[in-house]
Amino acid sequence: MKLISAFLGSLLTILCLDRPAMAQVMPKDELLFLTAAWQGERFADGRPKISDDLLERAKRIGLDDAWTVLKNEGYTNQYEGGWKLIKDDIAVTGRAVTAMFMPSRPDVERAIKERGIAKQGRKGNTNTWPIEILTKGDVYVADAFGKIGGGTLMGATLGNAIFSKTGNGVVFNGAARDLQELQAIKGFNAFVRDFHPSFLEEMVLMGLNTPIRIGNAMVLPGDLVIAQREGVLFVPAHMAQQVVSTCEFVTRKDQFGFEVVKSGRYTTGQIDSQWTDEIKTEFLNWLGQHSELGSMTRPELDKMMSKRTW
Repeated sequence: MKLISAFLGSLLTILCLDRPAMAQVMPKDELLFLTAAWQGERFADGRPKISDDLLERAKRIGLDDAWTVLKNEGYTNQYEGGWKLIKDDIAVTGRAVTAMFMPSRPDVERAIKERGIAKQGRKGNTNTWPIEILTKGDVYVADAFGKIGGGTLMGATLGNAIFSKTGNGVVFNGAARDLQELQAIKGFNAFVRDFHPSFLEEMVLMGLNTPIRIGNAMVLPGDLVIAQREGVLFVPAHMAQQVVSTCEFVTRKDQFGFEVVKSGRYTTGQIDSQWTDEIKTEFLNWLGQHSELGSMTRPELDKMMSKRTW
């Protein structure tokens, strides 16, 4: 009986290890489970697909305001600082494609590469595999366990390949090389732990579009990445609409507040507390004169003021 149980256990292990989705790609049903709060469109593999319109709007919001919205909703592990950038003046905003790297060991790396090439159609070293699935608006987010020397996930060639597919940048908890050449890619940026002249070595991809840890933050595939000079915020996909809408309102509210306080019509105390009907009416009239800031109805304003997640 013990022999039969041992045999069945070994067979189950073999069958599980032979699943093509294991090790590199998260099974779709598991991704759907972990991102169940997202009710919108998805990519074929199950990754949440935040709309292009919302991504464009997210490019105009402040990281500090977005962080405040998340914190007030209980999402306190979504920010990570301490980055080096290619360019200080270019933000990176988009949908996360995640990759988890680990220190390599010969047997594991050999098995992963053999299966990836034979069964999954992969090519090249494993750090290029996430690039193969990138689409416009994606951000390649990789946990390379903070490795610097030998932890260079990208050089000039891969940087150009990434930008041509996404029109976007990267966030690497690791390193990059070819800084001078990467600086020449117009519109491209990278948030990395450091730059180093070495080539990638002793690292292997162990997870593609799986949950990863970037410093103190949890990142899931499809998260909204907001990377600005002060740091990187990973907004859960289902929170993206609320975060962006709230931040847009805060921007409008602040501009309106600056004007009316400076003119002496209202005090800072009146603007920073619950608004009276008079202030709300004046705000909506003011907003109608600033079409570049978008529109807002009275019910939308009342709802935003009642939530106070900013």
